[in-house]
Amino acid sequence: MHAETFEPPGGGPAGEFFVVRAPDWINVVTLTADGRVVLIRQYRFGVAGATWEIPGGMCDPGEAPEAAAARELREETGYVARQVVPLGFVHPNPAIQSNRCHTFLAVDARCVVPPAPDEHEAIEVATVERSEVRAMIRDGRITHALVVAAFHLLDLAEEVGAP
Repeated sequence: MHAETFEPPGGGPAGEFFVVRAPDWINVVTLTADGRVVLIRQYRFGVAGATWEIPGGMCDPGEAPEAAAARELREETGYVARQVVPLGFVHPNPAIQSNRCHTFLAVDARCVVPPAPDEHEAIEVATVERSEVRAMIRDGRITHALVVAAFHLLDLAEEVGAP
């Protein structure tokens, strides 16, 4: 994080603002052939506890978001998908961050290898019925804002018949 000087559009005095220049992130809503959702339970240092999430991570330098989605899915869960479809993106915190979080839908996923998370990741993999995801968001078991946004993007895509 560093301070940058900006002038408001349309005029006004310049001011210093802190900006985090981070790489783009990805999230992957993953569906198995029988329609179950692949979730991970991951320890998060910021809240000093485990949170239910979907696979995700950062794009490596020069890596396309779709490639990062397939890579993170395989690394964190051991799953690969027949198809990875973009659902859209959100700005995680546009007040201070410059990056985007791209959400993808992984279709007909199957577990092909053991998960291989990064050395600082403590991850448990589970599958749940789609209806259970809504219940987990409603009752507070899923609290990660970007995960909630990812399922909203999925709902919006399904409203228009995609994918």
